[in-house]
Parts: sequence; structure tokens; C-alpha cells
Amino acid sequence: MSGLRDRLVDTGYAAGWGAVKALPEPVARAAFDRAGAWAAGRDGAGVRQLRANLQVVTGLTGPELDDLTRDAVRSYARYWLEAFRLPTLGVPRLLAGTTVVGTEHLEAARDAGRPVVLALPHSGNWDAAGVWFVDWLGGPFMTVAERLRPEALYERFLAYRESLGFRVVPLTGGERPSSALLKEWLGAGRSACLLVDRDLTAAGIPVTFFGRPTTMPGGPALLAAQTGAALMPVVSHFDGAGWRHTVHPEVDVHGAGRLRARVHDGMQGVADAFALSIARRPVDWHQLGRIWADVRPGAPR
Repeated sequence: MSGLRDRLVDTGYAAGWGAVKALPEPVARAAFDRAGAWAAGRDGAGVRQLRANLQVVTGLTGPELDDLTRDAVRSYARYWLEAFRLPTLGVPRLLAGTTVVGTEHLEAARDAGRPVVLALPHSGNWDAAGVWFVDWLGGPFMTVAERLRPEALYERFLAYRESLGFRVVPLTGGERPSSALLKEWLGAGRSACLLVDRDLTAAGIPVTFFGRPTTMPGGPALLAAQTGAALMPVVSHFDGAGWRHTVHPEVDVHGAGRLRARVHDGMQGVADAFALSIARRPVDWHQLGRIWADVRPGAPR
């Protein structure tokens, strides 16, 4: 039964992917915008958790929080629309519609001959940020993907992201640990991008995020400290019909002190940079998961 279900899920994604790419862009955008508003109105567990997370970020309550949550779900729907259509948009159009703030930080690392570890939250369109970064690097970067079920669906998303120029390794289930592959990649002078605003392990680094304790994966800071790479937080937002990515200054993990302390301080620096950019435009933060132990989804309305 599970094998049949997996095949149906993969077939459904494949059919939907093909259909969305075939639709005229205005039709597809309107459909996904309506779908986002509909999903917000259903008030499922993910939407309720997003509302609770956004309340922490903004302090809003009542109708104002409801409006922000609805718009945030519509923003998330736009991410998925673009995920399905990104290969058909073409790199020239993506680059023409992209604004990047803080490229001087990347250039300083490149001038020093250092690789870069970019740490990103689930905000805006991080795939579009990756397309820009591949162009800026003049070659691929490495990233890690959570292994989806069914396997055929994971392979489909893997092929999609590698078609954009990413080098993707699985978080679990690979022939070698992803951490070892990343360390080798960075040691060879190449760069990496990692999504880190939700800890999927039991070994995260304690940080304070929007004034509340949580954990974040320590991989970005640890890899940078071990390889000499520059650790830089990057936050993406939608900007009209285009995309805006903010590169924050390097977070230092190479000073004096024990490695564990430097990794902790590095991830706190990443969390602080995330909070600064997310607070400016919370509508594009697509965090439907629970990241604070004491922030649970409210009851269904």
C-alpha cells in the first residue's frame, strides 16, 4: 500500500509540475495567489503555527495578525509557484529581476581567496538566491537537502535544483555524511549555502532568536571555523515581481577561544542577522514549523 501511495504522490507532483510550467504566467500567478488565500482561510496546523511565529516577530494580535498571516501564506504560495516555474523563467530574467545588498562582503572574501558559507532562513525565494549566487561564483555551490518521501519525489527535487547549478547532497541516507562532503568541498576553496532557521536534529546550538531561546544547526559556523571560510547570513525577500537578497557582514568564527564557544557565538550572530532582516519584512518568512518550545499553534478558529 505504501508503495502505491508513494507512486501516486510522485505522479501527482510530476503532473502538477508540468501543468504549472505550461500555464501562462499571469494565470499561474493568480491561481497560486488564490490558493494561498484559500489555504490561509482553512487555518490548518501549519498556518496556525505560522501565525504564532509571526506574533513573536511582530507583536501583532487580532485582525492585523490575521491579515499578515494570510499575506504570508500567499507569499509562501508564490515561492512554490516559482519553484515549479523557475527553470522556465531563465537565468537572464532572474538576474535582471534581482537586487542584492551587501555584495561587498562577498567580494572581500573572494579577494582574500576564501570560500563562503551562506546561512539562510526560509524567507522569500531561496532558490532564486541560489541562482544568483551560482552566477556570481561562476560555478556551483554545495547545499544539503532533507530526504523526502517517496524517493522518486526526492530525486525529482534533486534534479530540479541541480538543473539550477546547485550541488545537492542528502541530509541523511547518503553514502557519506553530508558534513564530511561539505568540509571537503569548502577545503577545496568552493562555497556552500545552508538553510538553518529550523533545527531538525537533537544537537542544535542554543541561541536567542527574537528574544526567545531556541536552537539552530551549528553546521555553518562549525564548517567555517574548520575550513577558514567566511560565514555570512543572507536573507531573501520578494521585491515586486522580482527578488531582493541581503548579505549581512561576515560573522567571525576564527578568533581566540575554544571551538565550541566560537561556533555558539557564530550561530548567535547568524540568528541576530536573521532577526534584523525578518523583522523588516516578516510577510516573506515562510516558517510553518515550530522553532520555539513555548510557541505552539493556537486552537483552530
